[in-house]
Amino acid sequence: MLDPALFSVCSVISVISVISLRALNPLNLKPLSDSDRVKGTMKLAQFKTKISDDKRLGLLKGDVIVDITEIAPDMISLINQGSSALLAADKLTPKSAYALDAVEYLPAVNAGKVVAIGRNYYDHAVEGGNEPPKSPLLFTKFTNALNAHNAKVTLHAISEQIDFEAELAVVIGKRASKVKEEEALDYVFGYSCLDDVSARDLQFSDGQWVRGKSLDGFCPIGPFITTKDEVPDPQALKIEGILNGEVMQSSNTKMMIFNVAYLIHYITQAITLEPGDVIATGTPEGVGVFRKPPVLLKDGDVFDVVIEKVGTLRNTFVKP
Repeated sequence: MLDPALFSVCSVISVISVISLRALNPLNLKPLSDSDRVKGTMKLAQFKTKISDDKRLGLLKGDVIVDITEIAPDMISLINQGSSALLAADKLTPKSAYALDAVEYLPAVNAGKVVAIGRNYYDHAVEGGNEPPKSPLLFTKFTNALNAHNAKVTLHAISEQIDFEAELAVVIGKRASKVKEEEALDYVFGYSCLDDVSARDLQFSDGQWVRGKSLDGFCPIGPFITTKDEVPDPQALKIEGILNGEVMQSSNTKMMIFNVAYLIHYITQAITLEPGDVIATGTPEGVGVFRKPPVLLKDGDVFDVVIEKVGTLRNTFVKP
């Protein structure tokens, strides 16, 4: 006979058995303690289930994603609601939760704009035969490029030189205009992993970078946004780019020429950043095009962006 207490717990948590979700331990669903927060468990994702195309918003708790869509329908709505929404999500008694392999991730945020930074690591600038920039080198990736964790990235036929770039993404938490550098980190909502996929032949032949950086699907970001309280110092994170299990890029965000706070300050003197906007902070040395011989992406390649405290973004590259 089913224990009445167990039945009561199970009645609160609706688990979709048709997609074979793992049984959930109620201990995974308790509100996070202060000690849990120090370990970096406040991670948020946009996703859909394998039986529905409806966008869901989730909070990682233990090894499951708790559905918090009733708090906010998407990431930007959650960001706009502020800290009260995060607290409500943390305290929510969940109606459903999903194993990590039972969801299809969406881009971690549907950014209004992605402001990207070129040559922001000294060694990367040098490996391409360039002088380190005297001021941040800005370009953009259009939002058609946004893509998700575990998604396939098309190797578009228009390019024969498609490359990888592991980057730390900064997600803006509130409207930012003419921000002082010493106050800049107050405008951050959180951090994520990003792959600045690049069509090098287009990038170098065009004379500017937007087309080569903005092909459809060329901006995977996710799987989670880690809230800023879990990353007290964004300039002390190990970052790696791993191609088919081989480490191609390995550095630390302390090696950025222009740190996160300065980038926010610099950008917002001219460009207003809105909640959910993303800054792609640049990539360290080790990209494929400058290797001898070059290592460019091909059909079936798997590339991981791994950032300390933030997570791992994985994508598979496929021919059209």
